[in-house]
Amino acid sequence: MSTVTLRPWQKTAFDRFIASASADFLAVATPGAGKTTFALTCARAVLTSEPRPAVPKPLVVVAPTSHLKVQWSLAAHRMGLQLDPDWSPTVGLARDVHGLVTTYQQLATGDAAAKLRGLVADGVVILDEIHHAGHERAWGDGVKQAFELAARRLALSGTPFRSDAAQIPFVRYDVTAEGDLAYADYTYGYGEALRDGGVVRPVYFPRFDGQMEWSTPSGQILRASFSDELSREQASLRLRTALSLDGDWLPTVLAQADDRLQRIRTDTDHGQPDAGGLVIATDQDHAQGIARLLRDRLGRPADVVVSDDPSASKKIAEFAANDRPWLVAVRMVSEGVDIPRLRVGVYATTTSTELFFRQAVGRFVRWQSGRPSQKAYVYLPDDVRLRTHAYAIAEARRHVLRPPVEPDGDEFTPDGGLDVSVHADDLLPEQLSLFSVLSSTATGLRMHGITETGIDHAAENELELLRPPVPDYDDEPDVPEPVFAADPQLAIDLPSVPTPAGAVPTSSLSVAERKDDLRTRNADVAKRLVDLTGWTHARVQAEMNRLAGIAKVATATTDQLERRLRYSESWYRRLRGR
Repeated sequence: MSTVTLRPWQKTAFDRFIASASADFLAVATPGAGKTTFALTCARAVLTSEPRPAVPKPLVVVAPTSHLKVQWSLAAHRMGLQLDPDWSPTVGLARDVHGLVTTYQQLATGDAAAKLRGLVADGVVILDEIHHAGHERAWGDGVKQAFELAARRLALSGTPFRSDAAQIPFVRYDVTAEGDLAYADYTYGYGEALRDGGVVRPVYFPRFDGQMEWSTPSGQILRASFSDELSREQASLRLRTALSLDGDWLPTVLAQADDRLQRIRTDTDHGQPDAGGLVIATDQDHAQGIARLLRDRLGRPADVVVSDDPSASKKIAEFAANDRPWLVAVRMVSEGVDIPRLRVGVYATTTSTELFFRQAVGRFVRWQSGRPSQKAYVYLPDDVRLRTHAYAIAEARRHVLRPPVEPDGDEFTPDGGLDVSVHADDLLPEQLSLFSVLSSTATGLRMHGITETGIDHAAENELELLRPPVPDYDDEPDVPEPVFAADPQLAIDLPSVPTPAGAVPTSSLSVAERKDDLRTRNADVAKRLVDLTGWTHARVQAEMNRLAGIAKVATATTDQLERRLRYSESWYRRLRGR
């Protein structure tokens, strides 16, 4: 038995989940609010509900990326659950874990969905960032096939989402004039999280205008700032020009963001010495170029994380734990990745959808207990699409952190101007091949102007671009931090969950981490035995398995791997002593 203390929203959502008679439950909670803890608490409650089955029900988590598989496995360990992040349908599941973590992409590969269909029958499924199941038809089909027989399916999302094409399995929809909107059983927005305190940080959006010049695919030379009205296609090329490594706009904005980061790191009263910055780049070449700009122009080391790098997950984990100043990534860090020390961001990608924008901003809102000031800053191009998304978040922040007033009239609603569902990177390859950047210069910095009736575009602070140090524009009070642990109504007692192999011994390392270490040590002994015996690697491995009485290393329990290591080391010592 162990006790979990939840945040107020988590407890309310948990009670609603437990009371629901439906197999399906969708919780939409702002990034950084604690969806993982909420979901694992729900799963553990279901797994220990009476009557207990003779064989424990399995738990399967579906994550958007491979890196998040590891993150979910570690979070589950802290909640008393052991999940295998390396599961493969060709191998199976060991008996000393409660379940596994997979990805939406893996579900659409081979016979993964068919294998999981039998494994998770009557079990529990957590579908993290469920909107990913709508990205490709095969992913949605895999979700439906794999989890149709599950007893409970808990879907999570960081923001409300629509279905533009095929509807996502196990999600209910409300038909609206703007499309089919997913129906959430519980919603917890950014404004509510700020109001509760101790959940998320307030985020501010310095937005930079500029003068951009580019050559169109037809050979025409265009010049425009972000305040000029352009066609959708030309607006996308303008944004791409601003973010180009060949212009001056991006280096200028990086310098402003770096100055902000250094001020946070060195402030003796309210600073954070290990505060980090994240640049979200357009593609891998762009990310490498940004890292060079940070290093060569500003003298700042920057780690680069791209999906093709097999050590990407390790780099993210190392950056989360160290105090290096900058991380540059493409999409790997845009969703779900937990790096609480991030305080400054630069949105340097041409992806402009609201869903991606909100998920990216979510990397900077994670609250760190005990810090006096936690304001975060995301630097943006003053593109109308990004401006619209930023306004929505800033308005929620303003309503919480500013005193309420009676409005004189209608609050300002920013003109969407362009179709906000359009990607700037939706341009055809042949269009981009004929497009060229001529120049880009940052010309002014805008911050959201706050008036008594709301955010006023006309009254915004428009400042001449300044050399660092940059002044502050955030006179709103710091968010208070309540003490949730003092409320006994937020505490939940949860029984321990046995695995098919029995109770899991207490350890600071997860079963997956211990197995990784044991497999590495077993592999080292096998190599030494190959050198000593002259046998093939396969023959040595087979003999090691025979000595330990196991069939496969991949499905061996921790105890079996420890026994295999002991017997193999004993065999090696006997051979050396001949």
